[in-house]
Amino acid sequence: MFKNYLKIAFRNIWKSKGYAFINIVGLSVAFCVSVFLFLTAYFQLTFDNFHADGDRIYQPYFFSNDPEKADKTTTMPFPLTTALKAEFPEIEGITRIVNGSDVVEYKGKYFDKQVKFIDPDFLKIFSFPLVKGNKDMALRDLSSIIMSENMAKAIFGTEDPMGKTVQLGLGMNKKQYVVTGVLGDFPENSSIQFDAFVRSENANGYQSQKDAWDSRSHVVYLKLSPNTDRDSFEKKLKPFAQKYLAENFTSLKKKGAKPDERGDIFAIRLQKMANVHFGTELVTGGSTPVALVYALMGIAFFILLIACINFINLNVARSFIRAREVGVRKSLGALKNQLFVQIWGEAAVICFVGFLVGVILATLLLPTFNATFKSKLTLDYMLKPDKIALILGIFVLVTTLAGGYPAWQMSKFNAVEVLKGKVTLKKPGILRNSLIITQFTLSSLLICCTIIAVQQVNHLRNQPLGFQKEQVISIPVGNKIDGKQAMQRVRNKLASDPSILGITGSAVNLGVGTDGSTSRSVIGFTYKEKEVLTDWLGVDYEYLKTLNIKLLGGREFDPAYPADSLDRVVVTESMAKMIGEPEPVGKYFQTDTAGAKIQIIGVIPDFNLYSTKSDKMPITIHLSHSPSYIFIRVTPQSLKVSMDKLKAVWKEVAPESEFKGSFMDENTDNWYKEEERLSQVFSLASGIAILLSCLGLFAVALIVIEQRTKEIGVRKVLGASISNLVFVLSQDFVKMVLVAIVIATPLAWFFMQKWLDNYPYRIEINPLIFVGVGLAAIFVAVATVSFQSIKAALMNPVKSLKSE
Repeated sequence: MFKNYLKIAFRNIWKSKGYAFINIVGLSVAFCVSVFLFLTAYFQLTFDNFHADGDRIYQPYFFSNDPEKADKTTTMPFPLTTALKAEFPEIEGITRIVNGSDVVEYKGKYFDKQVKFIDPDFLKIFSFPLVKGNKDMALRDLSSIIMSENMAKAIFGTEDPMGKTVQLGLGMNKKQYVVTGVLGDFPENSSIQFDAFVRSENANGYQSQKDAWDSRSHVVYLKLSPNTDRDSFEKKLKPFAQKYLAENFTSLKKKGAKPDERGDIFAIRLQKMANVHFGTELVTGGSTPVALVYALMGIAFFILLIACINFINLNVARSFIRAREVGVRKSLGALKNQLFVQIWGEAAVICFVGFLVGVILATLLLPTFNATFKSKLTLDYMLKPDKIALILGIFVLVTTLAGGYPAWQMSKFNAVEVLKGKVTLKKPGILRNSLIITQFTLSSLLICCTIIAVQQVNHLRNQPLGFQKEQVISIPVGNKIDGKQAMQRVRNKLASDPSILGITGSAVNLGVGTDGSTSRSVIGFTYKEKEVLTDWLGVDYEYLKTLNIKLLGGREFDPAYPADSLDRVVVTESMAKMIGEPEPVGKYFQTDTAGAKIQIIGVIPDFNLYSTKSDKMPITIHLSHSPSYIFIRVTPQSLKVSMDKLKAVWKEVAPESEFKGSFMDENTDNWYKEEERLSQVFSLASGIAILLSCLGLFAVALIVIEQRTKEIGVRKVLGASISNLVFVLSQDFVKMVLVAIVIATPLAWFFMQKWLDNYPYRIEINPLIFVGVGLAAIFVAVATVSFQSIKAALMNPVKSLKSE
């Protein structure tokens, strides 16, 4: 019996090759795209879930209910970790993580590596596997270093790294470390990425800041004991904060701060490890928006739904053509359940072929997808038992919905009435029309979202940054040469070059360069009973000149003033406003009560040191002669020539360092790569959605017009013109598209308003977007239907009336 069903199914599919092709193409494309999108969403949603006790791992952050704007920051002072561990037995483990990179030397060879500073509890908190060494002993000494397998292989090759000595740093900062452990390489979906770890006591500035509660430089992670609740522990942290961070409370109260809904003016709170990647509890511009991940899942679902709607519409529409076949089978004794199995079996075969082709397409196109969207997906995710079960579940669901409903409807046909030419299906157009409206609603929704997302990305890119980013080349110094030495050599080499308009250095890159790294130094202190929080930026001479930043008052750093290197700063307008000084030039402040007094020598307009996805922070600029990045402004006529020239100069200046120069305007564009990826995904999805919708509309129009052949013939005989016939045949579809647009417009406006609210610099949604999308959707629908309408209108009415 099964063999017979299968044979009949293939025979019917072959008989209706055109409809089968449309269904298979629609389903295979939908399955392929859904695989990509679900894999991407799965990769993002499983960030950091490999840690055994992830539900007990938290990242502390400071909450300040400032009257101007509530602030949340994860940067912590060095003494916090020690105090928390001493006062709370509920803490099973706690560690600082201080970002850093360094040059590692072994037997005369140098390696640029990401060396971070941690505490011994790190290995107890996280589940990075220690493949060599002992967890309890690996970081016992200050001279211990543990490294990843990848780094160990790069440095030692086939040698056993355990007990070997390496050197970190350059010149006077060199220090020897003994390898006491090797960690398994971190997964791609890990928020904590590294090459090696050493003790946090070795971090720059640790000795001077180990007791400074007003200096913040790193993040902290802690692991609570199994029976400790986060909410109750946060309550215990309130008296702790008042004890050690009393100045924060005093400063906020003087500014008029009021308690929030939890009764806090200032508090230490905990963010779940699972939320760190998305920053859902914090406002962090660099985090991946969780809305993006759910949008990907929603798009995948929409595309699958559109393909299913096509399948259902085609099968329901074709049920009228196959009605007599069903009647004949019933009159010959076929049972209802036998007809259902047979018709559903045909649908299952088409779904299976579509699914198979979709998986093959996904496998072949995965490298292209990864390259286009900068992803690192593999099909290995799909080979896990739970993922295979999920995929099979989706296949069964699609087959049941798309094939089951039409089969159930057709199996209910009354044999006598069907053979008389009457089909008893009540109001078949309601379902068909509802599904077409749903298709175009989803397609219009995606197109509107795509246009708004693209406009927002362009708005962010075109936002004034406060400095001139064009014609500036940024060169990362790296770790194989001292920044001061590199800066001086570059200045000497380019001193007489007329194409060079300015040279300076900075501790922070503007944008994301080819080295892919970024850093931030934030300092907090009290000034005249006001709490001040500022970005602390080290630069070299000519920083303002090179970036074309104008002075509002005072002067820039000048080699003629030796004291500029010690205790002089230039501040931005918002910094001057924060300290409450209308005339800040000449004023003094202290970042540490025991430290030197620092004088303000200049004021400049606010500028974006970081992405426009977050608000500008006050910036304090001090002189530093050991930059991490060298900025060089060149003449506009010699951009490519200058880049080639600098590459050659760098080879002389730092022969052991790779040249990683890049244009600053390209670097600042990289700030928005997540939003650009979102735009690309939406564009791809909306394109596929509208293509599938048109494919389904074309097939439905073909069947509907086929059913109205006699009507068309009668209308032509009665004198209807071709344009009249096209209008009559197209108007119902146009009405459905109009309804879809009316539904999609408020949905798109609502969802995109929510998304745009995440940005301090955002566009206002233009109503013309919805008008344009509506007109485009109507045009596409009319063009799709008109092809068949014109073909039917041109048919000889004699043949039309003879059709039966």
